[in-house]
Amino acid sequence: MTTKSQTMSQNKINSYEDAIKDLSSQGKFYINLGLERISKIMELFGNPQDSLKCIQVAGTNGKGSVCTMLASILQEAGYKVGLYTSPHIFEYTERIKINGVDISKSEFTDYYKEIIETADKNDIHLTEFEILTAIMYKYFYDKKVDIAVIETGLGGRFDATNILKTNLCAIITHIDLDHTERLGDTKDKIAFEKAGIIKPDSTVVTSESYEPIKDKADEVNAMFAFVSPFCGQRYVEALSLKGVQQMDNLSLVITAINYLFPEITDNVIIEGLKKVKNPFRFEYFEDRNLIVDGAHNPSCFSALAQNLDMYFPNVKRNYVFGALRNKDYKKMLGYIINDSNLNNLYFYHFDNKNSLTYEELKAVYPDGIELKSKNDIPYSKDILTVICGSFYMLKELVGKQ
Repeated sequence: MTTKSQTMSQNKINSYEDAIKDLSSQGKFYINLGLERISKIMELFGNPQDSLKCIQVAGTNGKGSVCTMLASILQEAGYKVGLYTSPHIFEYTERIKINGVDISKSEFTDYYKEIIETADKNDIHLTEFEILTAIMYKYFYDKKVDIAVIETGLGGRFDATNILKTNLCAIITHIDLDHTERLGDTKDKIAFEKAGIIKPDSTVVTSESYEPIKDKADEVNAMFAFVSPFCGQRYVEALSLKGVQQMDNLSLVITAINYLFPEITDNVIIEGLKKVKNPFRFEYFEDRNLIVDGAHNPSCFSALAQNLDMYFPNVKRNYVFGALRNKDYKKMLGYIINDSNLNNLYFYHFDNKNSLTYEELKAVYPDGIELKSKNDIPYSKDILTVICGSFYMLKELVGKQ
């Protein structure tokens, strides 16, 4: 049965802005892992995801980088490539791309209305991520992509993207403690959830040999490819993304490409790596002497610390930090506080109901300075500015480049 509130929701969506307001409402903006709801809605549309050739990517860190590398190489090789990633930075449309081009706002709105109208008529209460995933699978099917590169949202086993029955390959990136309240409080428990994307008689590529991943591969007769975190220097030099953590990601990508698409030459791979775009992953803006890094958990901050010491050794640093309450922000702050090159630490409370306040952050580090707006960011040609802690605040502080 369609409720009065659901009917009102349908009728008021006349534009992209209406769709986003409805999508991000409290009625949809929550996490509820499970495949029952997404299965029901996709079945009503004829299960378009079953006709797609997909590469699935799960892991704690590096998923987005691996996905964008794969998509860029495959596009360079002449394939029509769908790419699904999260979160977005500026617009929801960034999450769904074909050959590097975002789904248009008008198409997004049309698909959104179709999905929620069908869901409401059939009393299916979808979450925000489930709606986005349904849009993505239907859009990629309608546009006849050759290959879809799919980043899981949270975990893997019960993530909405994992409605797929088969895939070309599963890739599992670096695993660490994050979202422990949902995925488990040990790396093995989290690895078990990530391993849920491994499909029967397929292949899993990973550089970390957790037992749950190997056990799942054995259970479904999938080939287990364990990759050394090293690859050819030509690839490293070609990759447009910088950072020590990218070497591990790159090795996964090269292994998957060589296995799945042996006809793709080294020259094509190199050209594809040169064109990879994944904003705000240790990205440097020379005009402001600024590093922007979407580091959002302790493992990311460990990599950030290594990268700063590698690329900017012995340079004084002003940090701008903000984070969500459900993150291990005290440990994240520890990397900043213990940086011998720390000049000043600024705290920013961004527009999110779960954003840590200045008072909460100051309780951890009393010397922190409140940053009230982007106009107060301490850019300096002599001191490196580092903005980090959450992707959600980058839209407010950095803006579209």
